[in-house]
Amino acid sequence: MSEKQQLLLVDDEPGIRESVQAYLEDNEAWQVALASNAEEAWQQIESQVPHLIISDIMMPEVNGYEFLAKLKEDPRYRSIPVVFLTARGMTSDRIQGYEAGCDAYLSKPFDPEELEAIVKNLLSKIPSSGGNGENSAELEKIAKELVEIKAKLDDKLGGSGGITVTPPPIKIDLTPREQSVLDLVAQGLMNKEIARELSTSVRNVEKYVSRLFGKTGTNSRTELVRFALQHGLTQ
Repeated sequence: MSEKQQLLLVDDEPGIRESVQAYLEDNEAWQVALASNAEEAWQQIESQVPHLIISDIMMPEVNGYEFLAKLKEDPRYRSIPVVFLTARGMTSDRIQGYEAGCDAYLSKPFDPEELEAIVKNLLSKIPSSGGNGENSAELEKIAKELVEIKAKLDDKLGGSGGITVTPPPIKIDLTPREQSVLDLVAQGLMNKEIARELSTSVRNVEKYVSRLFGKTGTNSRTELVRFALQHGLTQ
């Protein structure tokens, strides 16, 4: 049996927490952890990174917007999908939620079936290679490898004995947008984050990444970044 996907529900109302947890855990593929405020939620996240977070907005001390801002500032957690639940259903509130970076917004009282559908949809978009914790670990691994590659290249290009090793010449014509996408991939950003940075759609980012694979003859983001660094296509 495959490992359950981990959800985190953050709400200061015990009744909401218990009822939503019970409903969502009817789906045997999901396990729902609970937190009554943002501080508890952060402790939960650092203990086990969830695949998705469902959070109330109106909470004491730290509200949902502030909690989401903290998530987006941390490269380990910024790609976790977030669903907002709130008693405030005005259009301006929803706009503020989306501008803050939430992936979906439900006004209380809500239909639990709608919440379930939203959760399924967002989870289906997570790469099958694993949850966000695994993505973060992979990005950290890539970053370490890139540092090692750059150090080795520096040694070869300016090492002892005054011997200069010139890397094989290569010329790849990249459009300005492809270059921008490549630079952000090299920084460890995922497609959704790149789309946000460049004010474009995730579909367009996927198109540019595919083009970069084709132009460089690589098959993965790790290979692409290695290739780019080795041949001076990005810094």
